[in-house]
Amino acid sequence: MKTTLMLSLCALLASPAFAADDPVTARQAIFKQFKKDAAAMGKLVKADNFSKDEFSKLAMHLDAIAQQPWQHFPAGTASGKTSHETDAKAEIWSKSADWNKAVDNFKTETGKLKQVAANGDTASIKNQFGAVQKSCKSCHDAFRKD
Repeated sequence: MKTTLMLSLCALLASPAFAADDPVTARQAIFKQFKKDAAAMGKLVKADNFSKDEFSKLAMHLDAIAQQPWQHFPAGTASGKTSHETDAKAEIWSKSADWNKAVDNFKTETGKLKQVAANGDTASIKNQFGAVQKSCKSCHDAFRKD
């Protein structure tokens, strides 16, 4: 599992999605990895035989990539303003203080999840995973076109 995660991360970092001239594709690639990690963690927390080790590895990976997509939101990359299809709302830029607060909250929650997954009991892990999901939803509700 560790090798798979590392290979996935290396492939993502080496992909054209991280080209500086294509921020929409870059951030979308990172968010796809968020979704992949969250789906895998969701399956684990619902499983009868919860694997803390596997969950912890995923939480560490999610926390690492939680630092990455925000640099790929330069002005002018809102939905309808680029040649790429994007779900980003213009509020990311027009309400930047709120956006930055939501980003910081997400990074805080993923950091807590990484710590709880490494040290906590199953109930604490599940609760913190819920907090991460809540931070995702609140940001989507305010800053993502659905």
